[in-house]
Amino acid sequence: MDEHGFHIGVPVAGAALALLTTLGQTSAGAAPAHGSATDTAGPGTGPAVAAASRFVPGPCPKPPEPIEALATARCGVLEVPENRARPGGRTIKLAVAVVPPVSAKPAPDPVVFMAGGPGGETFDDIPFLVSSGLNKDRALIVMAQRGNLYDTPHLACPELDHFYARSVGLPSYAPQTQGRMLAAVKQCRDRLAADGTDLSAYNSTENAADFADLRTALGIKEWNVYGHSYGSNLALTYLRLHPQGIRAVALDSAAPAPYVSLPFAWAGAREGLDNLYKACAAEPRCKSRYPHLERTLDEQVRKLDAEPLMLNVPPPQGGDPVKVVLDGGALVNLLVAKAIPFADVPAAIDELARGRPERLARARAAGSVQVEGQTAHGLTQSVVCGEWVPDHSPADVLEAGRRAFPRWPRSVQAQAPQLPFQDPVCRIWNVPDRTAAQRVATTSSVPTLFFNGTFDMKTGASWAQKTARTLSRSTTVQVPGIGHWVVPQSPCAQKVLESFFSRPTAPDTACVAGLTWEPFTITPK
Repeated sequence: MDEHGFHIGVPVAGAALALLTTLGQTSAGAAPAHGSATDTAGPGTGPAVAAASRFVPGPCPKPPEPIEALATARCGVLEVPENRARPGGRTIKLAVAVVPPVSAKPAPDPVVFMAGGPGGETFDDIPFLVSSGLNKDRALIVMAQRGNLYDTPHLACPELDHFYARSVGLPSYAPQTQGRMLAAVKQCRDRLAADGTDLSAYNSTENAADFADLRTALGIKEWNVYGHSYGSNLALTYLRLHPQGIRAVALDSAAPAPYVSLPFAWAGAREGLDNLYKACAAEPRCKSRYPHLERTLDEQVRKLDAEPLMLNVPPPQGGDPVKVVLDGGALVNLLVAKAIPFADVPAAIDELARGRPERLARARAAGSVQVEGQTAHGLTQSVVCGEWVPDHSPADVLEAGRRAFPRWPRSVQAQAPQLPFQDPVCRIWNVPDRTAAQRVATTSSVPTLFFNGTFDMKTGASWAQKTARTLSRSTTVQVPGIGHWVVPQSPCAQKVLESFFSRPTAPDTACVAGLTWEPFTITPK
């Protein structure tokens, strides 16, 4: 997704100004969530011992690429217990920013954003949120989930960043690739544990409690929640465990807590690809030029699995050529990750079948450029290993792969897309099984809105309907031709979201009826 332009207005009077004024207090006036804390450690020190949660105003993060919205935001940290089940334990610090509303007469109820991942960098999402109008009529609150960049501690794994950069030149699922990944995981896990990090505390239950404490600490009576991908999973957990003060919930590219697992990944890939195949067949030029798209992809996955291609190509970000291995697993993961635009997928598959793999090879080479420390892999693995992997064996993943894509090779079917080797990874990561606490349906009458893109190969659009069954005042919206994270990519979705936060029980979805996908790229034969 390309960066969106954005513009921020000045702080305004009324309820929003009161919120911003609270955030502008000195630490002596920090707002406690459940009492005062004893932490006096500076921002450069490790986590300290504290009694409860509180908000402490402070400077905004300074990303390498400046974020314009942070120039007018009010920032600080939320200090919370690392593990609420261990009173008197360590305190951790979570970075918070409140972006002021553009409107001169904003609504009193802000929007709080829950980012995807888990472990994705939250503050980099702010430009997309602002350009999508999230702070048009109300303040926008962003908090880095525990362990993320700008938090203390930051659960980065440079060992894994280095592995992922090198992995583009390795066979996707070969034993040597698995061995290198497991070595990186162990190095990271050992380092974080040696620092005193309680990896079992980095989970969705604690994440949800952090947001509940944030609302209390900021003195907010009622707010709206917007979460995407893992953030939708977290938002449902938050709604289930801490419903107080939630006015409305919007879920983008829903990853519902009762269903998310490694087999779930195969179902999402199948649904998204099926919708893309159907769209091509419904478009006369695409159908004529690529009449056997599914069969061609199946053939290429099998062929590349048997005879991988090795090429030297420059990354699209620039720089010297790098070695890439394009095999069956790499091809599948590139499609699921939307490494090339959906409009170009039929052309890319056709080019590959005709001996021209350059488009896909360049997309593969993009992975050689990793921003070290940007992703909090520690949070990622603690959530995935505690909440997504247990209760499903490697045989279950293989069977789900076979059901979804019976003509693909076994080596590809055995690994969930974008989540390879998770069974041995989780044996190393060694956090408790939390599936009984997490795989629970949320039942609520709080107005809820679902957005899903029909081409999303990570979280299939149909899961929203399943999840909505226990949410009595829910609305589901499917946007044709969009993949993961719908709102920043769809002006119509932005209008629907705005109307939902204005009238949660009666959002205006009229614009959806006229939507269609972007026409597919047609290349010469």
